[in-house]
Amino acid sequence: MTKPSQADQKKPASPADPLYTPEERVRRDASPWTLVQGVLAPLQFLVFLISLGLVIRFLMTGEGGGAATASVVVKTLVLYLIMVTGAIWEKDVYGRYLFAPAFFWEDVFSMLVLALHTAYLLCIFFNWLSLEQQMWLALAAYAAYVINAAQFLIKFRQARKMTTTADSGAA
Repeated sequence: MTKPSQADQKKPASPADPLYTPEERVRRDASPWTLVQGVLAPLQFLVFLISLGLVIRFLMTGEGGGAATASVVVKTLVLYLIMVTGAIWEKDVYGRYLFAPAFFWEDVFSMLVLALHTAYLLCIFFNWLSLEQQMWLALAAYAAYVINAAQFLIKFRQARKMTTTADSGAA
């Protein structure tokens, strides 16, 4: 595996920088973690949508607090899973577990998403906050998740455009 240069390791990528070098693109395509991420991302979004519905239902009606709580816990566990496997993917492709220049800002914001979801779990475990306050915390975590998911979708589109451009240029 080719190691990133020291210059690449120190600075976040700018929007004009290519998302992948040709070597990174080969590693991305060869990594089994690319498929894992491709499966987990929509799964996490589905879990998020179900949980969001349950949380909003609880906040609007006061009913279904247990189901809403369980759904946020499941969403958080899926988030942890996608973060761990995403770090492994990043190591496969870029040679580092987190904060590769191409995904630096997405990884930074992911830390906020993780912190909010973890704070939610701590509130449940230590019985901090009322159930309603916990649900508002879950919504804050979900808002951060939506922003982070949008960041990754933008990168995914950027990667697809670059792949299409590279493929048409090679033809």
